[in-house]
Order: sequence, then C-alpha cells, then structure tokens
Amino acid sequence: MAAKKKSSSRKYGKAASDKVGKAMHERKEGTLRSGRSGKKVTNKKQAVAIGLSEARREGAKVPKKKAAKKPAAKKTAAKRSASKRPAAKKSATKKAPAKKKAPAKRGNHGKKAA
Repeated sequence: MAAKKKSSSRKYGKAASDKVGKAMHERKEGTLRSGRSGKKVTNKKQAVAIGLSEARREGAKVPKKKAAKKPAAKKTAAKRSASKRPAAKKSATKKAPAKKKAPAKRGNHGKKAA
C-alpha cells in the first residue's frame, strides 16, 4: 500500500511572504516607518507585523490576527459571588475642617536647665 501524500495547505501566501521581505529590507535600510507616529522601525518583529498587515490590506492569504487576551479572566469564586451582591450604600457624612495647630513656643528647644 502506498501512502497518500497530504496536500500542503500553506498558512501564508506568496504575496504575504514578499510583503514581509520588503518590510524587512526597508527596516535594514532604515526607511521603514510605523504608521501612526511615523517613528523609524528598528525591531524585526514589528517589521514582520507591518509586512503582514500590508499584505492583509491587499487581500493576500494571511491568517486572521489573534484576539487580545482579557486580563480579568482569572477571578476566584469568592470574588465572583461578591461582585454579584449589591453593595451597601454608606451615608455621606461631612467631616469638620481640620484645626490649625498653635505655634510652638520658642525657648530652650527641649533642653533641660542645668
């Protein structure tokens, strides 16, 4: 029995590869700039991300971006149950203004008389 060869389905298309290559080349030359701020890009990972986003815009075969992770996903059971209960309202009592201290008496500055 001959084993069937699995058809290779590429994650990224040729156009995406070309875009990333051009972005990396621009980064090396020092001409690659970030979109919003216009700052010079020096990071390799950022250059790859820029190349992929340009390829995505042109409709090349590129996987979708991964969704950002939610930081508040880890809650304990106690916190979850506490957050469901309505909080008791505290009465707003107005504090009296702070009194000014009397000026210190000038003299021996804490020294004992001999």
